[in-house]
Amino acid sequence: MTVVAPGTGRAARLVALTCLTVALTACSRGVSVTVPSPAPEGAAAYACAELKGRLPALILGKPTTATTPTSTYTSAWGDPTIVLRCGVAMPAALTATSQLLSVNGVDWLPEPLERGYLFTTVGRAPVIEVSVPDAYQPESDALVDLSDAVAGVPVSSPAPSPSSS
Repeated sequence: MTVVAPGTGRAARLVALTCLTVALTACSRGVSVTVPSPAPEGAAAYACAELKGRLPALILGKPTTATTPTSTYTSAWGDPTIVLRCGVAMPAALTATSQLLSVNGVDWLPEPLERGYLFTTVGRAPVIEVSVPDAYQPESDALVDLSDAVAGVPVSSPAPSPSSS
């Protein structure tokens, strides 16, 4: 028979509840990032997973940041957060006359945001987008750190042919 001092059971439950709360809070840390929907499948899912393994630890000198939910399709760096999403849809803004930015052999469609830029790959499958807050100016400098890893993503066939000039 175990003898428990009065109130000890309550204290033990309180300690356990506190530990559980701390554990759950630690699991939920990270910047909230929307996972591409529908999620990539097959070769696209594999390409995104491979890309995640090649991504640099630093972008513009900023370290990786955890994302919530954790996903092979999302990555983030710094605060304010630079966010990469793999397996997104081709943006409607891409036209045959779109002006592209080419960085280390990767073509990107730049689109201004309210506070920064969204860059989307062109001619790669799966499609990758990177949002860069205006705190990092010029925002396109982030692509220099990312493009070598993104260059390993397969070229789409047939590749779109917007103007690159």
